[in-house]
Amino acid sequence: MSIEVKNITKFYKDQKALNNVSFSIKKGEIVGFLGPNGAGKSTMMKIITGFITPSEGDVLVCDYNIKTNKLNVQKHIGYFPEHNPLYLEMYVKEYLLFNASIYKIPKIEVEKIIKKVGLTSEADKKIKQLSKGYRQRVGLAAALLHNPDVLILDEPTTGLDPNQLIEIRSLIKEIGKNKTVLFSTHIMQEVDAICNRVILINKGQIIADENLVELKKNQEQIIEVEFDFRIEKQFIKTIPNLKSADNIHDTSWILTFNTTKDMRPAVFDFAHDNGLKTLKINTKNKNLESLFQELIPN
Repeated sequence: MSIEVKNITKFYKDQKALNNVSFSIKKGEIVGFLGPNGAGKSTMMKIITGFITPSEGDVLVCDYNIKTNKLNVQKHIGYFPEHNPLYLEMYVKEYLLFNASIYKIPKIEVEKIIKKVGLTSEADKKIKQLSKGYRQRVGLAAALLHNPDVLILDEPTTGLDPNQLIEIRSLIKEIGKNKTVLFSTHIMQEVDAICNRVILINKGQIIADENLVELKKNQEQIIEVEFDFRIEKQFIKTIPNLKSADNIHDTSWILTFNTTKDMRPAVFDFAHDNGLKTLKINTKNKNLESLFQELIPN
């Protein structure tokens, strides 16, 4: 196993942040660590990286125990912390060369990493001049410099605009082809876009551990649609594979289909055949969303 977490408990004075947490991650997996703010995600990641010490339990990374062999654990880990601390007055290449000197990494490797994460055009700029998306790339580059086997990414997509999100998602997926990635987020769409497994944590406890491929096998598809005119439910029911239809407001409907096939074309065809215009249409991953809502209610 690349990561083995065994019965980890963490107290901050009288507050229990983690309660007997256990899970393991195999080499090559991209695992989403999903949960609401304050669930214990960052605490668990800091324990895995050796940044803080657990009150109870053990963590092994690439067979090294964090308690007895912290240095070797950290050699195998690339860590992207939640707030991505950077020296803003340094130039991008200067900052990465500085980090490389700590690991005694040749300059040529820095050039390779700059190219790999798409920073070539920004390499000679000061970090404070960069957009949030490029700053995230600098953080990822620093985490990758020593070619770690395991990447720990704590909220790497927070605050990015849609274009930056797509770029960072693609970069993480590419990196994940050759490394084990534990990816922390509170956004379900990020897990669905990047990961092949999800671990759900709430109030310091693991409450679900699911393979996304298995989760999606029998998933129901939800489509939220708004037409330009009201229509009776009996007509809506003529759409193929429709399991249920709920009129949520005037001309807006929530349609649930018992198929993974994209049913948006069928909804568009229905609208056309009934002389309607489709003003809005959105799809949702019911299983992942419902799993989150069922296990972590508001």
